[in-house]
Amino acid sequence: MIPPRFETICIHHAEDRERHEGAAAPPIYQASTFTYPNCAEFESRERPDTARYDYTRTDNPTTRLLTEKIVALEGGEAGRAFSSGMAAISAAILSCVRAGDHVVCIDTVYGPTRQLMLHWLPRFGIETTFVPGTDATDFERAIRPNTRILYVESPSSLVYAIQDLAAVADLARSRGLFTICDNSYATPFFQRPLSLGIDLVAHTATKYFGGHSDLVAGVVVGSKARMEPLIEHEGKLLGGVIDPFAAWLMLRGLRTLALRMERHQASALAIARMLQAHPRVERVLHPGLPHHPGIELARRQMTGTSSLLSFTLKATHDVANTSRAAESAGPDASPPDGRKAAAHRVVDMLRYFSIGVSWGGHESLAIPVFLREPGATAGEWGIRLHVGLEHVDDLIADLRQALDGV
Repeated sequence: MIPPRFETICIHHAEDRERHEGAAAPPIYQASTFTYPNCAEFESRERPDTARYDYTRTDNPTTRLLTEKIVALEGGEAGRAFSSGMAAISAAILSCVRAGDHVVCIDTVYGPTRQLMLHWLPRFGIETTFVPGTDATDFERAIRPNTRILYVESPSSLVYAIQDLAAVADLARSRGLFTICDNSYATPFFQRPLSLGIDLVAHTATKYFGGHSDLVAGVVVGSKARMEPLIEHEGKLLGGVIDPFAAWLMLRGLRTLALRMERHQASALAIARMLQAHPRVERVLHPGLPHHPGIELARRQMTGTSSLLSFTLKATHDVANTSRAAESAGPDASPPDGRKAAAHRVVDMLRYFSIGVSWGGHESLAIPVFLREPGATAGEWGIRLHVGLEHVDDLIADLRQALDGV
C-alpha cells in the first residue's frame, strides 16, 4: 500500500473516531487531572504496559494527537508540543548543552533566539559564535573543543538566507555535535530537515500550523533517542506545556495546512515579482526569486517557498536629503532615518496589510524592518510582508497604491 501523502496525514493520522462516538473532529480534553478508580491502577500508571494519563503537564490526549500528527509530517519518531515557539526552541537548545558549552549559530537567526543566546545562555557559561552560515565552512571554522550545537534556520528570518542542511548535518556528525533547525518558515510541507540529517527540528507553531492567528505554540521533533530526555526534562520539568485548547485549534489548522501553504506561496511569488518591476522598489528578498543567492540550494532541499518576503525602497529626493542630514549630524544626535521614514509611510498607506508582528495567519501583515545580510556589519531599513489568503490581485493593488502614493 502506498504510504499516505502529506494532506492525508494532516487529516487522518492517529485519529480514532470510534473512540469518540464517530466525531469528525476530536474532542478537547480540557482537563488538568485524570483520575483512577483504585490505587492499583494509580500505582501502575507509568508502567509501559499500562501507561495512562495523569496530569496534562506530562501528557494529554489532545496534545498527544497533535504531536503524533506533526511527528509524522516531519518524518520523525517523537515530538513534544510547547506553549510557544520560544519555549520549543529553548527546550531544544537546553536539551543539548550544559554549563561551559559553546554554540555556533547563523547570524541572521530569529531575533528572540539571538537574544536567548546573547543574554540568557551566558548566565550558565554557554557562549555563542554567530556566523554567516551560507557555506558549511563558516560553521567548521567556528567549532571549538567545547562546541555542542550547530544551530540553523533555513530560510532565515527577514533576509531568508539559505544554509546547506545536509552539509551542516554531515559536519556535525563528523565532530560529534548536535544540530537544531528552526523550520518555521518552510514547514514540513516544503522542507523536512530530519531527512537531511538534522537532529532536532523546532517550530514556532503559532505561524502556519495554527494558521488563524488565534494560538501561541511551539513543537520540537526528532528521533526517540534525542527526544526522550528532552520530553522528560525540558518538556515536563520546565513546564512550557501547550494548553489543550491551543492544541485543538492547531489540529484544526493542520487540516488546511497544505492548501494554505500553496496559496501563500503562489501569492507571495506574484507579489515579489510585481515589486521587482516597480520603479520605487530597489530590491526584493525572497528565496524563490532567480537572483536570490541561495536559490540553487533552496531548490535542492526545499519543494517550495512560503508567505514571507522583504523589500527596500529606492532613495527619493526626500530620503536622500534625510540621509545626508544624518551623516552630517553630530555623534550624539539621532536624526531620522530617511529609508525608515519612507518605509513607515508605505506601511501606513496600506489597506489590506495590517501592521503587526508574527506571520503565518490568514491575514496579510506588513512591518518596517532593519535588514542585514549574512556576515554584513551594516544594513538598511525595508518592509517585511506576510502575504495572507486575501485575493492576490487586491493585495497587489494595495501595494501599488501605497508605493505610488509616497
